[in-house]
Amino acid sequence: MAIAQLEAMARIEAARERNVRFVQLQFTDINGHVKSVTIPLHQLGASVEHGTWFDGSSIEGFMRIAESDQYLVPDMNTFADIPWQPGHPLPGSSIGSGPLGSRGTARVICDVYTPKGEPFTGDPRFVLKRQMARAEALGYRFNTGPELEFFLFRRENGGIKPLPHDRGGYFDFSTDLAQEVRQDMVNALEAFGIRVEAAHHEVAPGQHEIDFEYADGVTTADNAITFKFTLKAIAQLHGLYATFMPKPIFGINGSGMHTHQSLYDVKAERNAFADPENKYGLSDVARAYMAGILAHARGMIAVLAPLVNSYKRLVPGYEAPTYLTWGRINRSALIRVPQVSPGRSIEATRVEVRCPDPSANPYLAFAVMLAAGLDGIEKGLELAEPVEESLYEMDEAKLRERGIRELPGTLAEAVDELERDPVICEALGDHVLSHFVESRLADWNEYRTQVTTWELDRYLEDY
Repeated sequence: MAIAQLEAMARIEAARERNVRFVQLQFTDINGHVKSVTIPLHQLGASVEHGTWFDGSSIEGFMRIAESDQYLVPDMNTFADIPWQPGHPLPGSSIGSGPLGSRGTARVICDVYTPKGEPFTGDPRFVLKRQMARAEALGYRFNTGPELEFFLFRRENGGIKPLPHDRGGYFDFSTDLAQEVRQDMVNALEAFGIRVEAAHHEVAPGQHEIDFEYADGVTTADNAITFKFTLKAIAQLHGLYATFMPKPIFGINGSGMHTHQSLYDVKAERNAFADPENKYGLSDVARAYMAGILAHARGMIAVLAPLVNSYKRLVPGYEAPTYLTWGRINRSALIRVPQVSPGRSIEATRVEVRCPDPSANPYLAFAVMLAAGLDGIEKGLELAEPVEESLYEMDEAKLRERGIRELPGTLAEAVDELERDPVICEALGDHVLSHFVESRLADWNEYRTQVTTWELDRYLEDY
């Protein structure tokens, strides 16, 4: 028996000893929504060896009815108990058991395969793996760390409305009502093996951020997916609702998914972005990578900010980047180069891309950013000079004079830019590209034909 199978069997036996009885086989559709099928633990070994079949025609962006059969292969490196569904009841709680026995449940993230035994090109996890393999062929390992912001809203009469849980602000303590909620979230994330670095209140009322450790791209995307469904579950246990909608309330900051990233030179065993001789600590590789991100920002923003609502966050004045520039202290720039903390090695050098939001599918978002950066490296693109002054205070004439471009202003414009960018189209692949465009345009067309409360208030009486 192969070593991987022996390790899988050992994990299954250990889960059995913890009284885990069920396993959720998880994957995502193209929009990043977690999908799952639950099997008894005793079926997991067969799933690891032979896969578990499912109907792909029922998943957004997957297969047509005539060719719907697909199967899931568990990645046992992601196997973990679901902490709010433990095998043994928690002290003083009935959680974990029911009248007929244990409801202890684990989860494992899966790869999707076709009946021919080939990776399914429409699986977002495979899209990222393909770009990771491209980086590896160039001698690099892609590392990334996202900062996912979210809102906690109160429920009203069983319904969901944008009612902030508190009136706190950035790093507030006395007005922050969610300290215990965040602590429960951190405990749950760490039970999944996700090492948390910090948790705090964000700028807007009811807005929060929990940061977790940097890792390779696939691990981080897996963690980001786990992060989102975990926070929703813990919020629900507190009678709250956690949302990753980019801009749920007019007039206050929206939620971003600022994504730190770097390349590790496998042969040289060092951070390929670091150069202590450079003013910003950036190597030529890092500068070309950043130039690639800026060159393809308009083409990939539909993937990084995929909702109609995303473009209500990407407006000047709320710390959301709309201009295609970079800098160190300029939070209105699309790319920021964070300072390396005193005492830390220059190996911590990285770049922060600030335009993604947490509604993005992290597998696809990381894939297109990596593709854009690698294109910059392969083509040796030149990086423009940084812009450190506030771009929001520049008028249109000055922006044009300096050749500073903006991100698209609507989802429709963003989809047009996506279809015109061959590098990003190739990164997604034909299957994901066609289904993603169809899905996003359907959203846009539904939105643009609505008659909103704003329109009625603005026009009904005047006209």
